[in-house]
Amino acid sequence: MNLIQLSGLRNIHTFDSWIAYKNYRFIWVGNFFGNNAQWLQLLTIGWLVRDLTIGSSTTSLLVITVGAINTLPGLVVGPWAGVLGDRVDRRKLLMLIQTFMAVMAISFALFMLSGKIMVWHAYAYVIISGICRSFAMPLRQALIANTVPREALGNALAANVLTITSSRLFGPFFGGVLIATLGFSWNFVLEAGFYVCMVLSLLPMKTPYREPGRARVNKSPAADLKEGILYIWKGERIIFFLIMLSLVPNVIIQPFMFLLPVFTDEILGRGADVGGVLLAINGAGGLLAAFIIASVGFIFRKGRVVFGTAALSCVVVILLGFTPWLAPAIIMIALLGFSQSTFRTTNSTLIQSLVPDELRSRVTSLRSYGQGFVVFTSLLIGWIADLSSASVAIVIMGGFGLAMTLAYLLIARRVRELS
Repeated sequence: MNLIQLSGLRNIHTFDSWIAYKNYRFIWVGNFFGNNAQWLQLLTIGWLVRDLTIGSSTTSLLVITVGAINTLPGLVVGPWAGVLGDRVDRRKLLMLIQTFMAVMAISFALFMLSGKIMVWHAYAYVIISGICRSFAMPLRQALIANTVPREALGNALAANVLTITSSRLFGPFFGGVLIATLGFSWNFVLEAGFYVCMVLSLLPMKTPYREPGRARVNKSPAADLKEGILYIWKGERIIFFLIMLSLVPNVIIQPFMFLLPVFTDEILGRGADVGGVLLAINGAGGLLAAFIIASVGFIFRKGRVVFGTAALSCVVVILLGFTPWLAPAIIMIALLGFSQSTFRTTNSTLIQSLVPDELRSRVTSLRSYGQGFVVFTSLLIGWIADLSSASVAIVIMGGFGLAMTLAYLLIARRVRELS
């Protein structure tokens, strides 16, 4: 089927993959629900810890680390999750994980109603969720490539980013309203509902573009993991460069989103309802970026786009550190969402286009491995915020990220020329 013929306008291809490939629609809808759950949890857990620790000298540190700590399990289980994803039925494994997360969210909501909730309970919930997420994320990325042919992969990945950015609009907005009106418990009930909807979306899905790999009956999981690492290091070194560059937006700049409750409260002087709106505005910027890429493709060389958007994210964060007014903060937070969404879509498209399917889950999990270190950068930023102010911490975060981007621009010249 010719994708161009499916579009009403010759040069607009936003939903070509969505229209052409039935199984892609199932994973797209499932990812929409899964991302809603993720953003809702990020908003709720940060404001919950803020509420539990109000007046404490370590509030900023606790708020930012509870948001970041769900990435920590990826340092241990992430690579093995990729190995498992290349060995078993990815769809069934993902459905099992999402079912468990639904049960866990409902259980946490009931526990909150008991009135015995403490800060460490929130941390335990996020860590367990992080373990599940470390397994789920490589599977969700790999399943996209298993539902469309290789020539449609760029459009499919860009359209999938719409599920991340649009869910950032929906989940946090209504989550902030629920916190302000009914309290925290109902947000976890809603989170569980999103997981259930994802499972139901995946039930009829098939994977017609899953490419048969070499039999691994006699290979150990450790040998599989080694194969994935060596592929990145020796077989396709450009993927290694792309993974290293992704540390800037995903590890250095990402703590800003975890610090958002503190930024909203201390710098802007607003509450959880405005915090939800700001997270939604960030999603709106990302939604615009994903829509543009899905509609018209990549206008510039992808290698230059990843460098440019990484640098732009850092500059925007620096400016936010000097912004005590709501209106300019809204504009810059939207711009931050736009730049980070563009970076991640472009970076993911480059990597997924280069990797063979038999290594897809392993390479995808290794690509996400660096995100496990975000908890350490978050600890540092939270400590600086408590020691000085949130504004100083944000400026330092952006400045360090910009320095890393410029240094890497000089080192990884091959990345700049990728088209």
